[in-house]
Amino acid sequence: MDSSENDLKSIRHLIADLTTRISRIERQLGIATASAIESPPPSFSALPPASKAPEPSAAPSPPKSVVTPVSVPRIHASPSHAATTAQFESNLESRIGSHLLNRIGIAALLIGVSYFLKFAFDSNWIGPAGRVAIGLIAGIAVVLWSERFRARGYNVFSYSLKAVGLGTLYLSLWAAFQVYSLIPSSIAFATMLTVTAATATMAIAQDAEILAAFALSGGFTTPLLLSTGQNHEIALFTYVAVLDIATLALLTFKPWRRLLVLSYAGTLLLYIGWYSSFYERTQLSLTVAFSTLFFAIFALAPLIARQSHTETTMFTAILLFLAFVNAVVYFLQVYAVVSEVSKTDTAWFALGLAAVYIFLSRLAGARLADSAASNKLRFLHLALAIGFITVAIPIRLDAHWITIGWFVEAGVLLWVADRIESDFLNAFAIGAMILGVGRLLLIDNFVTTQLIFNMRMATYSVAVAVLAAVAWFARNRSDEAGRTVAAVSIIALNLLALTALSHEITDYYARRVAEVRIPYGQWNRSNGSDIRGLQIARDFSYSALWMFYGAALMVIGFSRRSAFVRWQALVLVAATIVKVFVYDVSQLDREYRIVSFIVLGVLLLAISFVYQRDWLQLTSRPKPNAEGTSVTI
Repeated sequence: MDSSENDLKSIRHLIADLTTRISRIERQLGIATASAIESPPPSFSALPPASKAPEPSAAPSPPKSVVTPVSVPRIHASPSHAATTAQFESNLESRIGSHLLNRIGIAALLIGVSYFLKFAFDSNWIGPAGRVAIGLIAGIAVVLWSERFRARGYNVFSYSLKAVGLGTLYLSLWAAFQVYSLIPSSIAFATMLTVTAATATMAIAQDAEILAAFALSGGFTTPLLLSTGQNHEIALFTYVAVLDIATLALLTFKPWRRLLVLSYAGTLLLYIGWYSSFYERTQLSLTVAFSTLFFAIFALAPLIARQSHTETTMFTAILLFLAFVNAVVYFLQVYAVVSEVSKTDTAWFALGLAAVYIFLSRLAGARLADSAASNKLRFLHLALAIGFITVAIPIRLDAHWITIGWFVEAGVLLWVADRIESDFLNAFAIGAMILGVGRLLLIDNFVTTQLIFNMRMATYSVAVAVLAAVAWFARNRSDEAGRTVAAVSIIALNLLALTALSHEITDYYARRVAEVRIPYGQWNRSNGSDIRGLQIARDFSYSALWMFYGAALMVIGFSRRSAFVRWQALVLVAATIVKVFVYDVSQLDREYRIVSFIVLGVLLLAISFVYQRDWLQLTSRPKPNAEGTSVTI
């Protein structure tokens, strides 16, 4: 065999190998090869072996065979989104066919059967006992029938049939007790409880969370189906507590975290239904005891429930949601029944709940394997503790004591946050501070009988002291947020101090005006002039206060070499200048006007002299360098 024949064989094998690889790639990409290749694959068997060239002297002879031309397959590359669109349409079609039509078919079947049974019942074809028996037999049969579909891999269809069968069983037992009175309540309850236990057993055996949800739904529906309109608080809440404890026990070895939400929702709905219908003050102790039991179960649930390894984010979100709602609802439950009896007990209850959540915040870090979930739950517990402390203050205290309590809470939180270096507590401290300042300026109404030494001045002093502490702790931080908080706190404390001193001036002259009496209800010219003089003196006192406060800030700014404090002084002095030149010059008497301008002028000249002397070296000046020339700094 010569070299040309070897080359031809190599080419033939190469093309065959390439064609096989292209076909494999097309199958992996989902591209139909039948439509992509316009020509059939080449038949390499038609290629003859190469023959030697005829000698020149020989006569030409016809070729022994014709070489079949090789047609290179042309593959039309489909756009990438075409395969995605086809897959999406296929999935949508599958979901519609397997899920939606399944639900509609079951609903249609139930409606048809219910119409038939209603017609049979109306025609008295079937008696009450027969109706109940048909329902029980049908329910059991549907549940058993569903197992055949589960064995064949049709889990969704099987669970749908189980839902229909279980619902039929519960409704049949309800009819036997409520509608036809065929069985007593004890037998109906025991039978429903058996259905619930059997469903839970199937859920564990088949490792199916949906069946556990069916069992839990049936368990919480049982009291509603068997209700006789009478108050059975102990029996009802004992049964609910058993369901909740069973759910918690199940979650210790099954990561079925959604059952927590279902169990809590069922508990809450039954409690609200009972409370709105039957609660009386004589049941306070028992009601609080059951509320506390339910709270303890769901407070421990986030620490005990087994974590899902596949949906960690969802698991954490459910834990946080349950912990928050459980705390708020429990507080509202106890507040609703205890606040009517004693506000003091309610406040102590809030403080005790805060202590519980401080304890739970320490447990959260040790119980949860996921560090992110542990930190989030720990911070949530700590936030709830601080929130209950904040709520306890207005419950127990009155008037300005509420404001003082919030300021004290802010100070304590600041101290703790500085000791443990927690920005989380710092945020709550600032929140308590904002609550205190807002109430001080907008709500508190003080009635004072003496100057300076009164509750209003004491409350403002506490606020100024706490703001000074905020500024101090924030100034010790090196980040931008700390400097911003320190600056805002200093501005706020200066404004509060000015406000407090201005209130003292207002109260002083208000009492002076009240001393000027109009005898026998008749207008007296001298009294009117006295009142006018007191108003002028009051307005001058405002200007004097602003000037002296601005001067004090300027002294502090220079002594502390703080441009920030000096700028506050300059702003306050500028406001005083505007008041003196715009208001005082037209409203004050000549004596007060002269004093205002003289004092303001002396103050401005003194400040100007200090700046011109440049004691702080605020302006740039040339300094000689080593060679004797000057450089600018």
